Amino acid sequence: MCGIAGVLGHPDAAVLQRMNHLQRHRGPDENDVWLDEHVGFAHARLSILDLQSSQQPMTGAEGAVVILNGEIYNHQDLRNQHATYPFQTAGDTEAILAAHLAARRKNHAGTMSAKDHAAWLASLDGMYAIALWHPPSRELILARDPMGIKPLSRTVVGDSMMFASEIKAFRADERHVPVLDDVAMAARLVWEYPLDATTLLKGVHQVRPGTVERWGLGQHGQPELIDVADIERQVLNPQGEWDPEANASTLLESFVSGVQQRLMADVPVGIVLSGGLDSSLVAAVAHEAAERAQQPVPECWTVAESEDNPDWKAAEVVAAHHDLVHHQHLLEASSFEKRLPQLAWHGEDADVWSCSFPPSNTWPITSKNRPLRARWGERTPAIPATVP
Repeated sequence: MCGIAGVLGHPDAAVLQRMNHLQRHRGPDENDVWLDEHVGFAHARLSILDLQSSQQPMTGAEGAVVILNGEIYNHQDLRNQHATYPFQTAGDTEAILAAHLAARRKNHAGTMSAKDHAAWLASLDGMYAIALWHPPSRELILARDPMGIKPLSRTVVGDSMMFASEIKAFRADERHVPVLDDVAMAARLVWEYPLDATTLLKGVHQVRPGTVERWGLGQHGQPELIDVADIERQVLNPQGEWDPEANASTLLESFVSGVQQRLMADVPVGIVLSGGLDSSLVAAVAHEAAERAQQPVPECWTVAESEDNPDWKAAEVVAAHHDLVHHQHLLEASSFEKRLPQLAWHGEDADVWSCSFPPSNTWPITSKNRPLRARWGERTPAIPATVP
C-alpha cells in the first residue's frame, strides 16, 4: 500500500509535507510532494514495481500529474495498447497517464465529463485510488476501483478541498477540527460496516467505490465538485444454476489467474496464511501461479496467540501439504492491550476487520529481515468475480 494526499484550491507545501508524515506508515520507501498554484499532491511510496524509477507524484507527457495508491495488473497490456506514448518507466503508474492522454486526444470536444473519464478508467484492471490533475483544464479527478479496495476520503477545509488515503492526514491543516458523526457511528454499530460514503467524522466523506469525481475551480479559486460517474468495469450476469463439472475448470482458471496477477512485483511477495479457507486457497495455487508469473514461490506467515489455536494448526497443515516455506509468530498475551492505541490510530473506522487486525499490524513481522509485500487471503471468494 501507498499513501496519497492532496489539496485543491490553495495548496501549501508545509501542509502537504505534514500530510505525508501522517501517512508515512503506508509508504516507508519514498515520499515526495508536488504543487502548483491551484493543486498540491503528496505521495508516500511502498515500492513494489520498478523500484529505481516510478517515483510519484508523476508528470505525464503533456503535463498531467498523477498519484496512485494500488496496483494496475494489466499495465503491460495498456502499454501495448498505447505504444506511441513516450514511456519513461517500467511501472504501472505511467500506464494511467498513457490511458488518460489517449482518451483526451480522442475527445475532440476538449472538455471531458466524469462519464468520459469513467470510460478510460474502466480499462484499468486492478485495485486503486487515483488523483489526477490536468493543468490545461484546471480539473482534478478522484477515482476508486469498483471494489473499493483502496481507501480515499475528502473534506473541505477553509477555501480548499483536501483528500487522502487516511482521514488522519487532514490533521495536517490546523483548521481541520475532527468531530465525531454520531449518526454514522450508530449505523456502524448496527451494520458493523460502513454502507455509505460517510466516515466517523462530520464533513469527511469517502469517494464511493467504483466512482470518479471531477473537481474544478470557481471564479475565486474555490474547489467545486462538477460531476460524478460510475466506472463500469464489467457487467455480471449470474446464472440460476451452476454445473461444477462444466464450470469448475473455468472458475479455477480465473482464480489462479487472479493470484498470478497479484504476484507481479520486483520485491518478494508473501502470503498471510491464517489457516482459513480464503488464504488457504491462495496458498494452494501458489506454486502454479508463481510459475506462470515467472516469480519465486511466495512464502507464508502465520500469527496467533497460541500453538493450540486451530487456525495455527490448520495453517501448518496447509503449508506442509503444499510444500511452502512457513514462518510462524506467536503474539504475547498482552500484545493486544499494548497495541490498542495503535489499532485505534490505524483503524479509523468501525470496520470489524480493520479494527481487529489491520494490515499495518503485521508489517513488522513480515518485513523484519528483508523487503516483503504481503498478500492477504481476505475476501478471496470475491476474486473470481473481479477478474475478467
